[in-house]
Amino acid sequence: MNEKVLKPFNQALSGEINIPGDKSISHRAVIFGSLAQGTTKVTHFLDGEDCMRTVNAFREMGVTIQEDGESLVIESNGISALSEPKQPLNFGNSGTTTRLMLGILSGLPFFTTVFGDDSLSRRPMNRVVNPLRQMGANIDGRNSGNLLPLSVKGSKLKCIDYTLPVKSAQVKSAILLAGLLAEGETRVTEQTPTRNHTENMLKAFGADITSDGYTTVITGKNQLKATNVHVPGDISSAAFFLVAGAIVPGSKLRLKNTGLNETRNGIIEVLQKMGANIAIENERTVSGELIGDIQISYHSLKGITIEGEIIPRLIDEIPVIALLASQAEGTTIIKDAEELRVKETDRITAVCDVLNTLGANITPTEDGMVIEGKTKLNGGSISSYDDHRIAMMGAIASLITADDVIIDDISCISISYPDFFKDLKSLK
Repeated sequence: MNEKVLKPFNQALSGEINIPGDKSISHRAVIFGSLAQGTTKVTHFLDGEDCMRTVNAFREMGVTIQEDGESLVIESNGISALSEPKQPLNFGNSGTTTRLMLGILSGLPFFTTVFGDDSLSRRPMNRVVNPLRQMGANIDGRNSGNLLPLSVKGSKLKCIDYTLPVKSAQVKSAILLAGLLAEGETRVTEQTPTRNHTENMLKAFGADITSDGYTTVITGKNQLKATNVHVPGDISSAAFFLVAGAIVPGSKLRLKNTGLNETRNGIIEVLQKMGANIAIENERTVSGELIGDIQISYHSLKGITIEGEIIPRLIDEIPVIALLASQAEGTTIIKDAEELRVKETDRITAVCDVLNTLGANITPTEDGMVIEGKTKLNGGSISSYDDHRIAMMGAIASLITADDVIIDDISCISISYPDFFKDLKSLK
């Protein structure tokens, strides 16, 4: 256990930081660079624990991946050169690694076993396993293949036409990756668009793929070609400092080189609707992804309702949005966010427990929460729930509490933001 005691700060924050590389894009850059033929260089890679699980999985399958600071150099002879791992693959706490890799492993001509930590072993995998089985995948494990550890015996896959029953970019990506290895055209249709990093990167690596925003079609048996990838700053990590700037009186922050992908920018829209003083500068497109610098400063906020198609665009930011809402005048209602219950922990329960312990007034619902503001936060002892986003939310809350905030274990933060406290300190 790595306990952290955070003293009340109650002063303005100021300064600028470079946000670490996007976790979702870092995972995908490693995956596609390893499947592609040739040498791929990935710059501004996030070397957090989750992304390194993906790196190590491909190393186990024979891909040469070298680290050079915030860069990776991936040398691969393509899909056909991947080899059977000599030992089970440990995916740690990484749901992204697990679900995306199941799509790939299902179509490779060898046997693999995958496992993870206690948290990952409780997360449902049937949302990925079921459509992959429709494609001919041979996957088995606990609870009929719903829970890790799982065994995968690579099979010849067939294409499918699949409509997603859940709002999950991980499920969509797993099917598209399997479709890359299948015969014919695989179609995936979403009822609500989710993050599109997989589609963007498949295009960059030369896949035969088209998308209208709701339906994506990929043609299989198409060898990817190496290309260089620059990873933008992770807006999910930036969200913690955006909220800090919005709720700590007198603060003014600049978050540089942050990803602004239209399927991920819901947090900015929420801040604007709540009345935050926020501006975006220096917008540009790099490696197919829109990036820019975000400026935010303290301003009074008002409660709003957050629901519908915006939810997939901010699903990972909801914990810190709940903190934001606790400092807004009036009631904020979050709906249609049932996906939170199958994250690293049940985030609806965790968010309500942590913030209510600190003095907020939040009522959980089946698919979200109702947050009454504006409330004074007192401090107290809280659990991180072994969830990086809950731990960081607690740390940002400590900036406005009257007393100490004691977080039982902050080690989980290294999953997505190893330098979080270093960057936070630089703004004080």
